[in-house]
Amino acid sequence: MSLALEDRLPPGKMLFNYKKNRAWAENLSIVMQIGLTMAGCIVFCFFVGLYLDKWIGTKGIFVTIFTILGVIGGAVTVYRQILKVIEDKSGSSNDGER
Repeated sequence: MSLALEDRLPPGKMLFNYKKNRAWAENLSIVMQIGLTMAGCIVFCFFVGLYLDKWIGTKGIFVTIFTILGVIGGAVTVYRQILKVIEDKSGSSNDGER
């Protein structure tokens, strides 16, 4: 007889304390967002290239071109996301100095 994880915890004890681990959780969400953005751009462009190859009848040229464009586009998007995160963190630390 196995109990669910929530049943094994003492009463009033949370599985994840967001207040205690807020910075860790925010950093994890940023890393996940960056990874999914990069993967999404590459996969989307790969399938666009695959569709164009089937439609036009070529053998892999558009898959190659669009996959490279997906990598470049994903890198640019990730770069912008990282700049925004850095700007937000530096902006929030400088708010108290004004």
